[in-house]
Amino acid sequence: MRINVITIFPDYLEGPLGLSIPGRAREAGLIDYHLIDLRAYTTDRHRTTDDEPFGGGGGMVMKPEPFDEALRALERPGHVVSLSPRGRPFDHDTAVRFALESDLTLLCGRYKGIDERVGEAWVDEEVSIGDYVLSGGEPAALVVIDAVVRLLPGALGDHDSAASDSFYEGRLSAPAYTRPAEHRGRSVPDVLRSGDHPRIERWRTGQADAATRQRRPDLLDLDAAD
Repeated sequence: MRINVITIFPDYLEGPLGLSIPGRAREAGLIDYHLIDLRAYTTDRHRTTDDEPFGGGGGMVMKPEPFDEALRALERPGHVVSLSPRGRPFDHDTAVRFALESDLTLLCGRYKGIDERVGEAWVDEEVSIGDYVLSGGEPAALVVIDAVVRLLPGALGDHDSAASDSFYEGRLSAPAYTRPAEHRGRSVPDVLRSGDHPRIERWRTGQADAATRQRRPDLLDLDAAD
């Protein structure tokens, strides 16, 4: 898989993408990150990527020309995604869908956003990682990349690791414990030390359902609606 990221701060992403699962996936040849400096596609000596909005008002808008030139220069833009608070919520199902793409391009906006004509010409969808505004799309790009890359076959040590995550089957995950068996007067549930794997699986399912009902009942409501 190839992920292109168009940004005015490629260095913001380079470090994190070399760490942990995203870094190991690149070393294993599962993913290729292509960080594109938007300023390289400007034409003025100040390398300007933004301008005042038509119609007045505060803030600045990212210009269409640099994005258009950067996208045209890509041999394989693939599925183009704009990271924006105006987008649909990014969730597990979206991450799965993105992981099936051979080429994914993420656009990192800033200020008041990217000129709408870029979206009209190039963008397949807009996604948001939450109902809040960031200084730019770079943190959101890292969130999307991490969620997508860990779903690629071979990125994790085993399939069960991902299959037991929250949202994988529409529920939150069960509580997790490790050694020591007792810590400051709090013990690991006996069932997890029983060696009875069918019983452990039933316990985990029950705990996952209970956590979902308590913390994210909306997930259960969605299931009921289906």
